[in-house]
Amino acid sequence: MNSSANAGTNANASCAAAVPCEADVAQSAAAPTGLSTPLMLFFSAAVGIIVVDLFAAQPLTGTIADSLRLPASLAGLVAMLPQLGYAAGLVLLVPLCDLVENRRLIVRTLAACAAFLAVPMFTRSGPLFLVAIFLAGAASSVIQMLVPMAASMAPEHQRGRAVGNVMSGLMVGILLSRPLASVIAGSVSWRGFYGVAAAADALLALLLSLRLPVRRPQPATRYVALLGSLWTLLRTEPVLQRRSLSAALVMGAFSAFWTAIGLRLAQPPFSLGLHGIALFALAGATGAIVTPLAGRAGDRGIGNAVLLRGHLAMLVAILAMGVAGAGWLGFAPTAHPGLALTLLVASAATLDAGVVIDQTLGRRSINLMNPAARGRLNGIFVGMFFVGGALGAVLSGAAWSLAGWDGVCAVCFVFTDAAFLLGVVRGAD
Repeated sequence: MNSSANAGTNANASCAAAVPCEADVAQSAAAPTGLSTPLMLFFSAAVGIIVVDLFAAQPLTGTIADSLRLPASLAGLVAMLPQLGYAAGLVLLVPLCDLVENRRLIVRTLAACAAFLAVPMFTRSGPLFLVAIFLAGAASSVIQMLVPMAASMAPEHQRGRAVGNVMSGLMVGILLSRPLASVIAGSVSWRGFYGVAAAADALLALLLSLRLPVRRPQPATRYVALLGSLWTLLRTEPVLQRRSLSAALVMGAFSAFWTAIGLRLAQPPFSLGLHGIALFALAGATGAIVTPLAGRAGDRGIGNAVLLRGHLAMLVAILAMGVAGAGWLGFAPTAHPGLALTLLVASAATLDAGVVIDQTLGRRSINLMNPAARGRLNGIFVGMFFVGGALGAVLSGAAWSLAGWDGVCAVCFVFTDAAFLLGVVRGAD
């Protein structure tokens, strides 16, 4: 059975279980239709800029905690609260895409995000800072309003390409957020970084108000019932279950690697400083170039084969990580530090490419499901994605403490192997 037929069947089942199916949108007569290449690139740049807000605080945690005199027991909240806020936004804000006019919702949410990000520029209060970054994280869930908006504007035969291009901006933003924050904060202070982030989001809100079409969903339920339907969708949609689980697993491997790689690179024989690690992250971001290719593969009907190859490439990359960082297969990193570092860069790029392939194809599948639930479907998908990332980070820290780089590679392997086996057993959507 082909994917379109399955998607249609699942959409009908979902509508019966959650909310009645209605027409997807009502476009204003003056609003542009279709997703032009310049607008697609703008969407990609927008999500890449916004996602920086979620990860940038991680390398600045110590500096911010010292400046605001946060106790050591609360310092970890600097990096964690934007993520928790984002998760809250996925549950509480993103479903509104299926209830209220999308352009107004997106612009207002992003403007609120800019306002919350401006608070750290001035406050001397640690608790107020923590509340502000939590709320900014929640408002950053506007990313998951932009992705379904882009998908809805693209014709169905180009939807995979559209989602792929927008997702490339998201993945590049995630990869570059840490080195970018370090560079800006090192140049103009950590408060200056938040000022730059607030100004960027405010400018984006203005541009989006001018460029987005009006998109009015036909609400078939109330907000409380809409939230309740999240569980119904996850329970009744096998495509959503498969794609979300696969995304969570590969994100677990991705997060485990990037949580610990800085620690490994700071050790001999690499002994890299912050700038060297930032350059490593930039090199690793090259894996995101496969995103549009993955989207086109889905449009051509060969997405499952490409997905399996992507997972296999990740497994090979993890083996190379073990060789270069832990001396697997008899390799001596201390004797060949240049080669070892090159292998790690190539492994990072390949690992990132595999994650991008999985994310892009997963996004394409869920955006071909029930149009009336597109906001909720994307919220669930990304929520699972972040759960996997959080679990990978936690396990990576524990593995590093217990077994060093060998343990981190083992965690990456378990996550990726599980994703590969899931694709083999469950097959195409």
